[in-house]
Amino acid sequence: MPGSDLTHPGLAVVIMGVSGCGKSTVAALLAETLGCSFIEADDYHSQANKAKMSKGIPLTNGDRIPWLEALRNAIRERLDHGEDVTVSCSALQQKYREILREGDISYRSGSGSYSSCRVKFVCLEASAEVIADRIRRRSMEGEHFMPASLLQSQLDLLQIDDEEGITEVDATVRPDAIVHDTIAQFREQLASTVC
Repeated sequence: MPGSDLTHPGLAVVIMGVSGCGKSTVAALLAETLGCSFIEADDYHSQANKAKMSKGIPLTNGDRIPWLEALRNAIRERLDHGEDVTVSCSALQQKYREILREGDISYRSGSGSYSSCRVKFVCLEASAEVIADRIRRRSMEGEHFMPASLLQSQLDLLQIDDEEGITEVDATVRPDAIVHDTIAQFREQLASTVC
């Protein structure tokens, strides 16, 4: 099995949350700090998904599943090579996070063995007003396809089960402080020697 004989098998840290919470900023900064690769989930969306969202139409599970499976495969590729990787992905529901957890080849979906899984989640949270303002600014600047009108649908989908052990972080905190705390939290599990 690839990666099974590695002393430090690598870790995937998924920075998750609704659109506009700062996932990409934090995940990219975390990757830069660790010297590892960064996966931007938006890059894995089909053009059809992006077109749907830009028109204010929420995605269905049929739209999401192939996207999440592609992300899972990208995560698995890095972990199988003993690499750390950061990922920005909404991962709003447990069933979506289960697909991403399968990036760890030794994880068994539905087993509840979250603590031993090599795919960890940090959820960025802020008030709906703060996030809506960020999305509006980003849309006006032409920086993203997601309109503020879809925020409520994402907030309605967001579901975190305490047993998953997901770290919840205030998204209004400076990104470098979030990165520092995330590295401190996962220091023992990271393959990176930078930390």
